Amino acid sequence: MTSQRQGLDTSLEENRRMDFRRKLLKINECLGAKDVEALKFLCRDWLSPKKLEKSGSALEIFEQLLAEEQLSEEDPFLLAELLFIIRQKSLLRHLRYSKEQVQSSLPAQRRVPLFRNLLYELSEDLDSENLRSMIFLLPNVFPKTEMSPSYTRKLRHCIKEKKSCLSVWAICRSMEPHRRSPGKMSMKEGVMEAAVYRMNRKHRGHCVIVNNHNFTSLTARLGTHKDAESLKCVFQWLGFTVRVYNNVKKVDLEKALQEYKSHPDHVDRDCFVCCILTHGNLGAVYSSDEALIPIREIMSQFTAQQCPGLAHKPKLFFIQACQGDEIQPSVSIEADALNPEKLPSAPRQVSLQDSIPVEADFLLGLATVPGYVSFRHPEKGSWYIQSLCNHLKDLVPRHEDILSILTAVNNDVSRQADKDGTKKQMPQPAFTLRKKLVFPVPQEAFSLQ
Repeated sequence: MTSQRQGLDTSLEENRRMDFRRKLLKINECLGAKDVEALKFLCRDWLSPKKLEKSGSALEIFEQLLAEEQLSEEDPFLLAELLFIIRQKSLLRHLRYSKEQVQSSLPAQRRVPLFRNLLYELSEDLDSENLRSMIFLLPNVFPKTEMSPSYTRKLRHCIKEKKSCLSVWAICRSMEPHRRSPGKMSMKEGVMEAAVYRMNRKHRGHCVIVNNHNFTSLTARLGTHKDAESLKCVFQWLGFTVRVYNNVKKVDLEKALQEYKSHPDHVDRDCFVCCILTHGNLGAVYSSDEALIPIREIMSQFTAQQCPGLAHKPKLFFIQACQGDEIQPSVSIEADALNPEKLPSAPRQVSLQDSIPVEADFLLGLATVPGYVSFRHPEKGSWYIQSLCNHLKDLVPRHEDILSILTAVNNDVSRQADKDGTKKQMPQPAFTLRKKLVFPVPQEAFSLQ
């Protein structure tokens, strides 16, 4: 019975996949050469310019999007958005969308960057005279070689109703303040936008929080529950399934890591997050029974070989723990550092980069640079985790990527100090990310005050 049921499930899955491909074929038959050129321009954030230039039909573009897992029968919204932008709204019926549904979903599910969208919207009626005017006014923006017809199309309407192209360009740039300056911006193939990780599956991913408050003989970490609760609220808001483990012994941590590295749900999720709140030392963290565990050993459980379900997907680790004891705690704050005489031997000196696997798609966010303590308020929580949560709440709705958010966290924490103004802390991320990681903006407002 089990094998029959599995065979039936496989057959149904194949039928769904075939039905979706039939729909793509029908959409392709309704699109002309002009639409194909528009799709090539709009899809440059996910597909290489070389492959796009070789695509002679919309169907070939759809095939590439399927291969890159940007498009699927479970989530066809990207194609619905593209059809909406190029004004082929009648074709939305093949995807079971209405134009009203797409329009209302765009604020939360938008995939095409606003800057690229606007350039397309401005690309309808630019004539050769206006194009020459734009090239003269913006000599550093456009290629010196002769511009192809596709470039001409992209730049139409940049001078309209007697507005200068400089003013239009200023509007475009104001929408993407983190991009390069106009003088350095190139319109050449493939440099308009950076590639981004896919973040549109039904489930965002799992978030594991290890929260160590009590230890066998070491001081309790007052305020850590505040951090754990803040992280739980923020990552649930971002769409993660969150699980908190309190006072985790080494054997229990190993068991939890084993469970999550082989979790079958990873295949249908976008991302994985692990937050560890504990005492620490150089390149390592302490379990509640005071076993010293290298950070690299924890992260290596989630390489593509160990955890195939997370291959090519971002894996984020945030560590609230000291990485040395060079700064002593003051009265008003506590440090996640420990008395060296009471601890097992610390590992050899390691760099931050040594802590992450030599493999793509990892990010490690440490509360402090190696060799130094990180601070935690006994009631308000740690400087680093509270700043991380606050900036995620503030900057995700602004479509900022995770590295930009961590840079803001660095700036915030580095400006904090104890009541005497003598204790400082500097967080530091290390990463092997290949693309930008931008969390989708949750539809509901963040409720934690």
